[in-house]
Amino acid sequence: MKEIHFSSDDEETSLEYLYNIGLGHAKGGRPKDAIFYFDKVLKVDPTHVNALVNKGNALGKLGRYEDAISSYDAVLKTRPTHVLCLLNKGLALHYLQRYDEAASCYDLIPQPESEHASVLYHKACSKALQKNVEESISLLERAIILDSEYAAKAGKDQDFDILKNDERFKALVS
Repeated sequence: MKEIHFSSDDEETSLEYLYNIGLGHAKGGRPKDAIFYFDKVLKVDPTHVNALVNKGNALGKLGRYEDAISSYDAVLKTRPTHVLCLLNKGLALHYLQRYDEAASCYDLIPQPESEHASVLYHKACSKALQKNVEESISLLERAIILDSEYAAKAGKDQDFDILKNDERFKALVS
């Protein structure tokens, strides 16, 4: 049987095809299947940024936060300000109850992205769990000003339990 050799254009097309299959599985709520395809891409191109990011996201969906962090770190080695990696690494650290490290990740997100409501909200969560009431309320207020939907979310979020009796918190979430 004759061996088939791919040109670099064919290989790139094939990798993107496999990546897109993985992405479809990820979007369809099948993280294990998504990881299978992202790993196929990463076997050929270990620095494929999108495959690494989305593999990290899929690992996070499975509660495999340490593995997710490793995937994000692979991107951050060459792109230290990759916003999605920093945000999701922060979330993974948060779920591992490593709140100081999570907040540090959010601090590395460059302007103007560091002022997005989701970044501010997640940082407020970490600060609340660190019992840093003042900073948590300040961050939460900024998040709610940018996106009022975070008020209802914060009112139900257990991360803010320490703030439930604080009048400023009550005013923000009411």
